[in-house]
Amino acid sequence: MKALVFETFGGPDVLHVQEIEAPEIGPDDVLVEMKAIGLNFADVYRRKGNYHLAGNPPYICGYEGAGIVKGVGSNVKGIEAGDRIAFADVPYANAELVAVPKEKAIPLPDNISFETAASLLLQGLTAHYLTKDSYSIKAGDTVLVHAAAGGVGQILVQIIKILGGTVIGLTSSEEKRQSALAVGADHMFLYNEDWKQNVQDVTDGKGVDVAYESVGSTLMDSFEATRIGGTVVFFGMAGGDPVSVDPRMLMDTSKTLTGGDLWNVLTSHDERVTRSHELFGWIQEGKLKVSEPTVFPLSEGAKAHAYLESRKSTGKILLIP
Repeated sequence: MKALVFETFGGPDVLHVQEIEAPEIGPDDVLVEMKAIGLNFADVYRRKGNYHLAGNPPYICGYEGAGIVKGVGSNVKGIEAGDRIAFADVPYANAELVAVPKEKAIPLPDNISFETAASLLLQGLTAHYLTKDSYSIKAGDTVLVHAAAGGVGQILVQIIKILGGTVIGLTSSEEKRQSALAVGADHMFLYNEDWKQNVQDVTDGKGVDVAYESVGSTLMDSFEATRIGGTVVFFGMAGGDPVSVDPRMLMDTSKTLTGGDLWNVLTSHDERVTRSHELFGWIQEGKLKVSEPTVFPLSEGAKAHAYLESRKSTGKILLIP
């Protein structure tokens, strides 16, 4: 089979497609012929050597995708050859064939395309736990979303609206501002504006009920924009490390700082299926829209990585074997 591989860490140019042996499935695995593969910044970090990689080269990136079952292990029940499945956390996905543990195989409804599933799962499941677990969004909540035009951000905006919240979003350019408004954000401000004052103006000086902080370096700004007794959810540091938080500030303002990590939530097959199918249901009902992905053939994986790193994309980037 063909796979997108690299032998040494570095820039996108270290990536190339080559023939390697197809994976062998164990008794609890299914073999999936990939139809769409999601590209994520974690893949970039692994290619650069920022994240640990097990085994020896050639290395294969990729954790998210969708395809058709070609074979099943001897212990697998309820999944057959020809079934459509997706997954969010299975390694070596940048290949024509992937061995997927049964517990990570998510059944794909007939009217959810492979491309939609590969565009949705990692970012959608992240937005799902942020709005259901890290802080449970209630009707009437006013919510600050950093990087609202990004992959997680756009889905986060839409889920908050589905759950009855008002969204104040932040982003870096007018083009991205329009993208976030198009998916339902109520207010959008740019980082180069006095956005903290804008948030105060919109909330009549109270601040937001919850801020979703994914930039890191803006953590204390998020606290300033949050009301007395409000919550800041920290789930990323795309803009740099956060400063340390003084617990006395939390005591004095009755504010809460909480964190979140998807892998602490996706702990069982039931969790994966239940959460994914709520996302699929919202798509089927027309409540949640996934923006049109940018598609590259697997053979052009280096170009796809370069495009992702350029930060010019607003939607998902997919690799198609």
